[in-house]
Amino acid sequence: MGLWRSGAACGAVLLALTVSGCATFPRIDAAAEIARPGAVQVAGSRGPLSRHQAEAVLKKLQGRGEPPDILARHIALEEAVSGRPLVTGNQVRLLEDGPATYQAMTAAIRAARDHINLETYIFDDDEVGRKFADLLMAKQAEGVQVNLIYDSVGALQTPKDFFQRLRDSGIRVLEFNPVNPLTARRGWKVNRRHHRKLLVADGRVAFVGGINISDVYSGGSSAGHVREDGKSMNWRDTHASIEGPAVSEFQRLFLDIWRKGGGEPLPDGNYFPDLKPAGEDVVRAVASEADDPISPIYATFVSAVESAEQHIYITVAYFVPDPQSLKALQQAAQRGVDVRIILPSHTDFWVVLHAGRSYYTELLESGVRLYERRGALLHSKTVLVDGVWSSVGSTNWDPRSFLHNNELNAVVLGRRFALQMQSMFDKDLRNSDAVELEQWRRRPVLDRIKESFARMWEYWL
Repeated sequence: MGLWRSGAACGAVLLALTVSGCATFPRIDAAAEIARPGAVQVAGSRGPLSRHQAEAVLKKLQGRGEPPDILARHIALEEAVSGRPLVTGNQVRLLEDGPATYQAMTAAIRAARDHINLETYIFDDDEVGRKFADLLMAKQAEGVQVNLIYDSVGALQTPKDFFQRLRDSGIRVLEFNPVNPLTARRGWKVNRRHHRKLLVADGRVAFVGGINISDVYSGGSSAGHVREDGKSMNWRDTHASIEGPAVSEFQRLFLDIWRKGGGEPLPDGNYFPDLKPAGEDVVRAVASEADDPISPIYATFVSAVESAEQHIYITVAYFVPDPQSLKALQQAAQRGVDVRIILPSHTDFWVVLHAGRSYYTELLESGVRLYERRGALLHSKTVLVDGVWSSVGSTNWDPRSFLHNNELNAVVLGRRFALQMQSMFDKDLRNSDAVELEQWRRRPVLDRIKESFARMWEYWL
């Protein structure tokens, strides 16, 4: 779900146009970044590893069948552009659609004994939202401290008394960047939104991805039929659960945003328990904030595309590429990389859909293969590169995510998780229709008009 959920949200953005400056995209040079000197930072369950230990971890990764040069290239790339350490010893599980994600999240919430930290863009007052609210209040009553961050624009349709009921139960609640400037805790920038989705339970398990707390996810992507009015489509989305030492990285990001957002001091808790290895996945938490001079996620995405040697598989809800990322995708296809992008055939905001479609012709002409997901409203945000580099998170491929939002992704290096991602991508591909260049050139004039109009507003979508 994007920013445009209601007339009030539209008004908020139009107002933002008059008070906000225009951020710009930085220039990313993957070759230069990879050439920067310095050893790769790797952390384990007991903190940073020595250089010898780090080299052993990377060698073990390369020994699992990944092409050593490709994996080494992506490891060096990640280190250069993110500034965050690789963390080994994790178990990452891919969660497809709302039902599987909600089941795993509620199980983690029920099992929590010390604290629950939750941040979400949307927290709807519907059946799903009320079930989560009741469960969180029940845990608070048990003595488990619950801390919640929600976005002001994302929750415009949620009554204020919904969140007041949570506060009255003892839950600490932070409304991020309130739309009302009179209630803003820090500098008021209504166009800056908190689009992250993160749950950390007891500092031991983290959930990250694209799924909000809303009824639209309750049926999954394969149940029922798509209605013509588009209001009750099945939603296709992706999340991931993480156990192991990397959870501390996501916990730090939550606490940092709580502080920067002006949240009241949190009660004491065991936020950073001793975490033993839970698996062999290597994870990096990559986060961006609207005030970053260069978005680490944008730099990571562009550099991964520029460094790709075999394939780039993207599944994304909102796709409005800037000139540099557009060129990177085109050049990758032209040098023989298999570039495939799965996009929505329907959307919750038509302007974004048509803004993205305005780029179809130049992408197809360069050899990029485009597909549109049928039968469900696509909301996933995943990237798979060269069978060794995977990303799951909240970040769309558009100016809003790269310039205006706080976003959060988990990057996983290695083939084990990449095989899960490949299987999921193949499944979505089977449920998608290819966009053929000659057929696309014959699209109706009205569609072309919509694309031209939408492209005029792409920076603010």
